Amino acid sequence: MSQETAQKTADSAKRQPGVRWLTPETAQIFQGIYSLLHCAVKDDTLYRGVFAVMMFPISFPDRFISLRYTDREDKVQEIGVIENLNEFPAEAQKLIRTSLTKQTHEKVIRQVYEVKEEFGLLFFYVQTDDGWERFVMPWRGDRAEDYSDRGKLLLDAYDNRYVIPDVQALPPSDRKRLTDYIYW
Repeated sequence: MSQETAQKTADSAKRQPGVRWLTPETAQIFQGIYSLLHCAVKDDTLYRGVFAVMMFPISFPDRFISLRYTDREDKVQEIGVIENLNEFPAEAQKLIRTSLTKQTHEKVIRQVYEVKEEFGLLFFYVQTDDGWERFVMPWRGDRAEDYSDRGKLLLDAYDNRYVIPDVQALPPSDRKRLTDYIYW
């Protein structure tokens, strides 16, 4: 199939309404030239430079993963959605998880040294597994989500993820600093 034919096929596929579900039978995921992720879709085309995005990162980290690519007009297009990553071969799972780590910046908070509010923003100074961190988070309910039964996930201004696995496990002074602002 020529590159032009492949692009026309890809263009017609992206115009179809609804979700295209990718399964091990319909999509082959592999590493190509320059370590780029590729996805060959049965009865469609080969997509190069593919990346993965979790659609529900907290509730379903191994499910509902969107595979995407950037088209010739520099617009991100969705190839399809993997409902359950664990159904794919181990090598494909590894490649997709590697892609996900490049798309998702996540740190685990171990201590909360300071939280200040100014101009509707929360300024955090915390200790993570990787060391001291400062980040800014809009002070809105949609920026802090439940994480398991006792934890919180904080989304900073750039959608980087900061996880507190168990708020009750924080030292009491740290917990108070956090819950003075994150009380929902």
